[in-house]
Amino acid sequence: MCFSKMKKNMKKEDGNVLFLILIAVALFAALSYAVTSSTRSGGGDASKETTLISSAQITQYPTVLSTAILRMTIGGTSVDSIRFNLADDFTNLATDSNPLSSGVFHPDGGGATYVEAPASAMATPGPWHFNTMMEVPSIGQSDIANSGDLIAFLPGVSAAVCTKINEEYGLTGIPQIATDVSSSYEEDMIKGATTDDYNTAIANPVDIDNAGSDFDGQPFGCFQNNGSSGEYVYYHVIFER
Repeated sequence: MCFSKMKKNMKKEDGNVLFLILIAVALFAALSYAVTSSTRSGGGDASKETTLISSAQITQYPTVLSTAILRMTIGGTSVDSIRFNLADDFTNLATDSNPLSSGVFHPDGGGATYVEAPASAMATPGPWHFNTMMEVPSIGQSDIANSGDLIAFLPGVSAAVCTKINEEYGLTGIPQIATDVSSSYEEDMIKGATTDDYNTAIANPVDIDNAGSDFDGQPFGCFQNNGSSGEYVYYHVIFER
């Protein structure tokens, strides 16, 4: 009698297991179909999503630096004495007239962290540059000697990311700057081993401008440099003056 009941229970359990296996197979088939359909129809959407994420990472980073610099200036550090030496070059700050506390990336200064731009956003990978060599028309005290805005520049951005950034900021396409300004945006506000490698006395800061004045009053955006490389450059004013 007991053996008969056990036999019936085993048959019942075998049936339940088979039923669960069939459900699992059906779910796996449905999942495979969904993934395949998504891959076939949504490849472009995935690319757009990557572009959106990359552009967001680029545009948000200078905002972090802007907050650090604001703290520094409130604490008494002048914009002209601010330096962007990286961690492996902190020793050079010690010879400055305003040592260590002048470093944006030094714990005694701005305490910010240097972050490279995501590779997915770049056509030509390269570093950020920070300087006061240029200014944006209609922002701060334009056309005043030695008053270039403190700007973060990222050359080598991809066309897709550059276009997306401008789209988010209300700019159409990628305006081209009137002249080759690479010598200005490639400068770096850093302290050298024996002398200050950066000259803050910029008599006539170069305007970020094009024929259509698309960048007037625009504290951030992406332009094409009018040079041999024709590279796309993201700029972000981190301290206007």
